[in-house]
Amino acid sequence: MPRNLVQQLVESHLEIGEPVPGTPISLRVDQALCPDTTGAAVMLELEAMGLDRARTETVVYVDHNLLQTDGRSASDHDFLRSACRRYGIWYSPAGDGISHVVHMQRFGAPGRTLVGADSHTPAAGALGMIGIGVGGLEVALAIAGRPLQLPMPEVWNIRLSGRLPAWVSAKDVILELLRRHDVTGGAGRILEYSGPGLEGLSVMDRHVIANMGTELGAVSSVFPSDESVRRFLERQGRGEDFVALAAEPGASYDHEEELDLSQLEPLIAKPHSPGNVVPVRAVEGIPIGQAYIGSSANPSLRDLMVPAEMLRGRRAREGVSLDINPASREVLSNLIAEDGLTPLVQAGARLHQAGCNGCVGMGQAPAPGRASVRTTPRNFPGRTGTLDDIVYLASPETAAASALTGVITDPRDLPGLLGIEYPDYSEPEAPRYRLATRTLEPPLPLDEARLVELIKGENVASLPEFDPLPEAISGPVLLALGDGVSTDEILQGGQDVLPLRSNIPATAEYAFRRIDAEYVARAKHAGTHVVVAGRNLGQGSSREHAVLAPRYLGLRVTIAIGYSRIFARNLANFGVLALEFAEPGDRDLVARDDQLSIPGVREALAAGRRIRIENLTTGRAFHATHRLDDQQLEMVLSGSLLSVVRESLGPLATGKRG
Repeated sequence: MPRNLVQQLVESHLEIGEPVPGTPISLRVDQALCPDTTGAAVMLELEAMGLDRARTETVVYVDHNLLQTDGRSASDHDFLRSACRRYGIWYSPAGDGISHVVHMQRFGAPGRTLVGADSHTPAAGALGMIGIGVGGLEVALAIAGRPLQLPMPEVWNIRLSGRLPAWVSAKDVILELLRRHDVTGGAGRILEYSGPGLEGLSVMDRHVIANMGTELGAVSSVFPSDESVRRFLERQGRGEDFVALAAEPGASYDHEEELDLSQLEPLIAKPHSPGNVVPVRAVEGIPIGQAYIGSSANPSLRDLMVPAEMLRGRRAREGVSLDINPASREVLSNLIAEDGLTPLVQAGARLHQAGCNGCVGMGQAPAPGRASVRTTPRNFPGRTGTLDDIVYLASPETAAASALTGVITDPRDLPGLLGIEYPDYSEPEAPRYRLATRTLEPPLPLDEARLVELIKGENVASLPEFDPLPEAISGPVLLALGDGVSTDEILQGGQDVLPLRSNIPATAEYAFRRIDAEYVARAKHAGTHVVVAGRNLGQGSSREHAVLAPRYLGLRVTIAIGYSRIFARNLANFGVLALEFAEPGDRDLVARDDQLSIPGVREALAAGRRIRIENLTTGRAFHATHRLDDQQLEMVLSGSLLSVVRESLGPLATGKRG
């Protein structure tokens, strides 16, 4: 039977199971990546496991925690570098750029599998590989040579036709899918793109689309490996890594959809969700205080050169902060070589270092109450570092047009407004294209690595021990949340918190602060407690600290109508029992400060998936269910995945694959 591309990639890496949607599978992992913010915990987890050396090609990227306003960030960088040298891991230092972009430039290759402790890891699908974002502890296991376990996703084919019109680009493609399907439309699915419309999309255009497939809730996104991929790899000096990959003729899919690129128009996501998408014309004229161009969602040289040509010989509107965020050292080098930096700087742009920066609240925070048009992937409340931010997500063309006029502007109006014609820029090929490879640090030989001592400054603390699930749970509901609460709201990013990611007790002081400033104090007083919520709890970033912090403070049970995929797995990884209301309407039966009791919880979990919960405050009972597989159930009962792994340290420590 003809196979689609996802089936081919899965079958070539399948260790356990059958590629039937919904059934448990285990995939062999070829590569792993860790940003610095999650990577610190991953390195501590490797230490706790007693790992001798990485079994999977792995890279740690210093890309989030870049602001060095005191010594904590630099101390974390020293720790990460020493851990990379100790465990045989590539190290990408601060200034090299965003993990997803640098990984594609230097390591990504068709046909491979990648796991990353970052939710936008699926961007690698632009090269014809499967990239999956997971929690840091699952990345640690992958580094130790263990396969990735997950339910086999459904495969959703999106067939592209036509070509993008002038002033419309790849960001508008993914915004159109978000307009159609919102932030949960891709849940439990891998998106596979095909069709003649691919011919007009470069690899970095595909990166934009695959990156923000995460905002659809998708497990991953995959593009075929074709001539566009060949050209990209040859430009990177890695032409030998090219392998042609595509769906076999006549392959079938679980879901199919058509998208005519020629019919798209400039789109924009309104506050406060990537799925709140409308045409730019629907909101044009709104004054802005900031235009922000760059990030992992629009990382290419093309995404900076088009705005550079739009702004050449002009200046941004007075009162607008134009922020330029190159995605990598390589992109910045080529922006300089292509004479794109000078027109941006002369137009009033502020240039920031290559990294995640303002996308995760590390600088470039907009003024309170003033609109910011950004090319970033997310606009959840407060993600920028400004609590009452007003963020619109759009393409580089729309962001640059708005910077020029001072109001949200459809870029198609620029020829009439300012006499600006569409700059149809194509990236240079080798040898004109400049590589940036000198700063990456390769793994040390094993005999040298064993002599390396981990550098742990005062800010680096070992992971806390977590106790097993008790026989019965009783505690107050400290938070009663609504729908779509993101990990940014559970544990904020920004300069106050990111430098603390290697210190769980310190990080815990910020848990749920943006929702309830008194949560930490109440949690310390209550000890064991419960959080209830609505739909899609934990959407957004994969940051496992959004679980680690409240778990450290006593969170043992969450009850929601539904969860984001990665957040649900992180809850299980650290021993938090994630339950779902058997009847969604029962969410209304529970309020903040209600005292809940689950007697005989371990026995109930052993008996089945339906759990009876008593509300001691109201005198009423209700039922919840769980979706834990056998491994996750073992984690919850043991207190964490790390506790389970300690039972089999021998294979990890000796370097044998488990």
